[in-house]
Amino acid sequence: MKKAFELFFSFFKIGAFTLGGGYAMLSMVEKAVVDQKKWIPNDEFWDMIAVVQSLPGVFAVNTALYVGHRVAGTKGAFAAMLGAIIPSITIILLLATVFREYRDQPVVERIFKGIRPCVVALILAPSLRMIKSAKVTWKTAIIPIATVFLIWWCKISPAYVILVAIAGSIIYALIIRRKTRDAGGNPPDPISRGSRPASRVSKSQSQKDKEAKP
Repeated sequence: MKKAFELFFSFFKIGAFTLGGGYAMLSMVEKAVVDQKKWIPNDEFWDMIAVVQSLPGVFAVNTALYVGHRVAGTKGAFAAMLGAIIPSITIILLLATVFREYRDQPVVERIFKGIRPCVVALILAPSLRMIKSAKVTWKTAIIPIATVFLIWWCKISPAYVILVAIAGSIIYALIIRRKTRDAGGNPPDPISRGSRPASRVSKSQSQKDKEAKP
């Protein structure tokens, strides 16, 4: 139960002080989950992000559910989910009641103009760390470039791109496993090749030395 409360308050703070949606909260989630609490290793965290963003649903909620279940099972998942959505729901309800009356005010417009660049930076920072953790090289850079081209220029749905990427990854993994298995094979038997193991050679040599002694 203690873990469930810790998950709730951690994601409550993240949900209350994050602007810009799910990707903008990645920096705070990483700091809380990986650096401070050490609930999930860094490598597993970025693997989790790759899985979560491929699933349907709200990114922030999916992240909270994964982390919560990973740390404290079903109770942890439920607690983390509540912590992530309660601040958002509360703030949105408050804004919905007052924003219509004050949205044309110059001060409110300036506030939102100042928030937008901050949100871009909050999204860009974890994106760069994700590129680094994914170990993208000049050879593999064609994959994200092609993905951007297909989604942005060709107007292909991201769902189809994700399905093709999953199928391609499975086929690639099977090919690599088969090549590794074929390359490994069974180690050659030194006796069948007409040679003796080093231990036997050294033993016979020592026997010859003893026989040669007077």
